Order: sequence, then structure tokens, then C-alpha cells
Amino acid sequence: MSSFVFIASVTIYSSMAVLYATLGEIITERSGVLNLGVEGMMLVGALSGFTGAYLFKNLWMGLAMAVMAGGAMALIHAFFSISLRVNQVVSGLALTILGTGLTNFFGRPMLGKTALRFTSCKIPLLSKVPFVGKVFFSQNPLVYPAYLLVPLLSFYLYRTHTGLSLRAVGESPSASDTVGISVTRTRYISTVVGGAFAGFAGAYLSLGYIPGWKEGMTAGQGWIAIAMVIFAMWDPVRAVIGSLLFGFINALQFYFQISASAWIPAYILKMLPYLLTIAVLLAVSGWRNRWFNTPPPAALMLPYERES
Repeated sequence: MSSFVFIASVTIYSSMAVLYATLGEIITERSGVLNLGVEGMMLVGALSGFTGAYLFKNLWMGLAMAVMAGGAMALIHAFFSISLRVNQVVSGLALTILGTGLTNFFGRPMLGKTALRFTSCKIPLLSKVPFVGKVFFSQNPLVYPAYLLVPLLSFYLYRTHTGLSLRAVGESPSASDTVGISVTRTRYISTVVGGAFAGFAGAYLSLGYIPGWKEGMTAGQGWIAIAMVIFAMWDPVRAVIGSLLFGFINALQFYFQISASAWIPAYILKMLPYLLTIAVLLAVSGWRNRWFNTPPPAALMLPYERES
């Protein structure tokens, strides 16, 4: 495999966890709810997925447990931020701390354990296409849903009545309530679905990307996902670009390590994805003000009280 094909393939492989988590957070924030607990939900999803696969000897059971665990964690955030109208930033940060503590405690028995993992699965015929087949259609099974999910989510948000209602709640909950849209139900569903995506992203890490469990294995990718939402300007298609940038830097890191490029210190390589994220956010902040008119949802972080 040529170095170019290797880097391109690893770019796709490395970007998926951030992409899934970013898509989930876009759904949540479009409804007007900010969830800073993505990192904690990914950790819980990673542990739940690995534990499920280890105990039941079934990868799909582990994946289902991860999705449900991520959704359950998001439900906690929804209850506090929507029903009790607690500050969303505080609730989200508490969720990350809770997820980190729970996984560090309950994950100790899983340290060093081995379980089933998703291996590469080539798509018949498509995997034979030069370059494209090796890069896009020789990945593990958890990568392929993203190829359909991005256009479907984009279509849902911009071309369906339900997607329009979701965006309306994020822009003006009072006006949405006036026309009969349930603000509370919409925000609850969006928050839980976003948490399920984060749980899926966590399972991707523990069952496919880095098989196994270790404490803090998300390594800040939940925070990267939140930053990518800003980069994407709350759009699923732009989220792909941001995630691929993150995956590309990771791919370069792996390539330099394999090729024994000692002229770049290892700790610098590990810092690159996060330095890139900061640089991208600074750049996008200027671009959005100068060339794009894409503000965040108007009601983001604003609790809704029907009586008021």
C-alpha cells in the first residue's frame, strides 16, 4: 500500500469517532440545548460497548449497550437543563465529570481484558475500485453508516417538516410553541439522540479504533467534537470536513511514527490534532464574521418557560 493510500485510509478511519459525536451534538444544539458532556458520554459509551462485547461475546450487543448508555447519560442532562432549567454549561460539565468518574471506577475490572473487535470488512465490487476501494470501502463496519448518515441528516434538517420543527425550536421556542410544536419533547428527543450518537462514537473507539478499554481513552475527542460543531456552523456536511482534518493530522502522526521520522518528536505529533483544532476555530471565527452569515441557533442555551 502506497503512503498516500495509507494516509487517506487512516484519515477516514481516525475521523469517525469525532464525526459521529459532532453529528449528535449538531442535532442537540439545533434544538437549543448545549451539551458539554460529550466527552463523558463517549467514555461511558466506550466502556459500555467493550463490557457488553466482552460479557455477551457479541459485538452488536456491545454496540447497542453503548448507544443506550450514551442516551441515558444525555437524558440526565436533558432533565436538569430542560425540566429543571439548570445552567446548561454547568450541567454539561458535571456530566463529563460524572462520566469520567464512573468509567474510571467501573472500568477497572476491564483493564487488560480482550474482547471481540470490528475488523475491516470489504464491500464486494466497490473495494476493487483503484484507490477509492482501498480508502473508502475496506474499512470496519462502523465506518460505513457515516456515508449514508451525513446526507440523510442534512436532508432531515433542511427538507423535512420534523427537521424544520427542530430548527424552529432552536431559533424561537415561543413561536414554535404557538404553532403547536412541543418544545420540551423536541429538546428531550434531540438531546437523547445526540447522546446516543456520542455513545456510538465511544463504542467505535473501544470496539474498532483502539480495541480494548483504558481510562480516558477518548483523549479529548469529545471536546474536539464540540469545537467541530462551531467549525461546521451547525451543518452536517461541513462537519465532515472538520472531522477529516482531524483524522488527517492523526494519520500523519501514525505515518511519521511508522516511518521512524525521528526529526519530529513524538509529543509534538500527539499535540498536532489539538493545535489544529485551536487554529481552525480561530480561523473560522474570522471567516464566519467576514464571509458567512451563519450564527448559532438564536435560543441556544436559553431555557424555555411556557408561562413567561
